[in-house]
Amino acid sequence: MDVPPIAWIALIGFIVVVLVLDLFVFHRKAAVIPVKEAAVWSAVWITLGLSFAGLLHLWQGHVAAEEYLAGYLIEKSLSVDNIFVFALIFGYFGIPDRYQHRVLMWGIVGALLMRGVFIAVGAALLDAFHVTLYVFGALLLLTAYKVLRHGAAQVRPERNIVLRGLRRIMPVTRELHGQRFFVRSRGVLMATPLFAALLVVETTDVVFAADSIPAIFAVTETTFIVFAANAFSLLGMRAAYFLISGAARRFRRLQTGLGVILAGIGVKLLLTDVYKVPIWLSLSFIVTVLAVTFAVSWYETRGERGRAKREEAAPREELPDAGDELHPEADRNAGGR
Repeated sequence: MDVPPIAWIALIGFIVVVLVLDLFVFHRKAAVIPVKEAAVWSAVWITLGLSFAGLLHLWQGHVAAEEYLAGYLIEKSLSVDNIFVFALIFGYFGIPDRYQHRVLMWGIVGALLMRGVFIAVGAALLDAFHVTLYVFGALLLLTAYKVLRHGAAQVRPERNIVLRGLRRIMPVTRELHGQRFFVRSRGVLMATPLFAALLVVETTDVVFAADSIPAIFAVTETTFIVFAANAFSLLGMRAAYFLISGAARRFRRLQTGLGVILAGIGVKLLLTDVYKVPIWLSLSFIVTVLAVTFAVSWYETRGERGRAKREEAAPREELPDAGDELHPEADRNAGGR
């Protein structure tokens, strides 16, 4: 796929404009983002992501569009899994909902820059060494095994090497100071828990990128498509976080689905020189696995949702009077008189 420089400029320019508007215009002030607003923004981002596939179809044909859709679905499903990890990080540092948006947005900026570096390095390795395909395939199979065997990733910020390094060179305050990442106290520059959370989010994304970049290179080796799929999936992460971060139990089979997808993509890479799997088949496989994953998760949690509704609707039992509990003998005496 021949991509002129103007296409790269247009894509990167669009991403920069969107980030600036989101960070400094639409959500400049700290506030809790309502679920309804998060749902609207999620729909907007997904619409933009899918519309880009239509643009690719008109520009480069159906193969490029299918490759992008496959990559977008992979990155989007992995980003949903990452949301639950970010929720654990915010809980560890005690970051209130109204400040989480700022961490997420700057986290997305950093993730885009890091993903760009990872994509460039991965593309260079694929061009220089054909064996890189097999290395990526083996890494994906190993990741799939870990996901299927151990389930959700365990996050231990206290063991984060970068965070421990920060605490050695700069003190970290115990209290938050609004949306500020740094404060100066008695002439000493100090980091806030908000910056510590951002640092852990960024370093955690490096681990995520090590899984997602090989996965998307399995469906396309076009750097432009790889970067676009990553960018559009990341741009919608902030809204998706506030929409589904509290519903982790409803996605209980997501880890299984991701493990199956990563395993299938790993096998596809290992069979590259034996049989080239058509992109439409890869796309159908990803869509089918995700559909089954969410259907099974919805079915398994249906009973729990029903029980929760019944418990809310059930009349509450009246508690006994505190005096009756504390002085039962007084009641008996009163009854005798």
